[in-house]
Amino acid sequence: MMTIDELNKRYGAPGRIVFHPGHCGYPEVAITNKFGTAEIALMGANTLSYRPTGLSPVIFRPAKRDYNRGESFHGGIPVCWPQFGKLAIPGMAQHGFARMMPFSVRGSQYSEDMTEVTLGLSSTPDTKSLWPHDFDLEVKISVSMKLNLKLTTKNTGDDAFEFTGGFHPYFLVRERDGVSVRGLDGCSYIYAVDMSEHVQTGDLAMTTSTDHVFTLPPALKHEFALVDPGLKRAVAMVSNGNDTAIVWNPGPENVLPDFEKEDWRHFVCVEPVTAWPKATKSLAPGESHALTVAIQALAEDAHE
Repeated sequence: MMTIDELNKRYGAPGRIVFHPGHCGYPEVAITNKFGTAEIALMGANTLSYRPTGLSPVIFRPAKRDYNRGESFHGGIPVCWPQFGKLAIPGMAQHGFARMMPFSVRGSQYSEDMTEVTLGLSSTPDTKSLWPHDFDLEVKISVSMKLNLKLTTKNTGDDAFEFTGGFHPYFLVRERDGVSVRGLDGCSYIYAVDMSEHVQTGDLAMTTSTDHVFTLPPALKHEFALVDPGLKRAVAMVSNGNDTAIVWNPGPENVLPDFEKEDWRHFVCVEPVTAWPKATKSLAPGESHALTVAIQALAEDAHE
């Protein structure tokens, strides 16, 4: 792995792209411009924070413990790959191994209106001990008027493989019970706790523990909004390359090790996912698949 000085010399730009030490000896990078700032951990390519200029932070990150290698981390925007959840590949850790591995820096660029960093992970003997396929995984993160993320999976081997994957954004909210998710009206969903099937009517009110897996209709893009009267804003999300959206909050009954007792009240996850839970995405040798998501925070008077 390159040192902090080497990363800044090759990929950094003073005031725009700055690498600095992160937890457990793994670097993080801050990308910034007039529109906002994001911080990304090279460990797992997790976007740990995003703050648009003039607005409060958009991403929830627990304060209870450090971001550590080899452990799941419930916060930021984890990359879940080559499986989302734990149903697709028996024996593999939930949400796959990419989020627990260091990514290399492949490039960076900036202009007046955009700042971007590109991270990558390729197959190695270590990954093949977990999943016996040759692959290349690339994550692009940029700040413009929006936070933009792109996850590209490429089959670099001689045989086809199947995978699932997605982003797992933890959105910061003032109070869970006061927020709602728009854009899912009429979609069928599975309640993942008991795998029962339902259909959503209207906005999804976040007043109970939620683990809903929505099947999305075929479309060039999917649009959602997390409306938060407590913070007087909406977080709009536009995704492409996913056929599923998951809305999750564990509630007080399922406090995870990362969380303080009341942390569940202050985040809602809205997750764009490729091919889960009823199917997987197949890639032939040389084929690739891209999942993109753009996130924008809008003040209350901008969305009324």
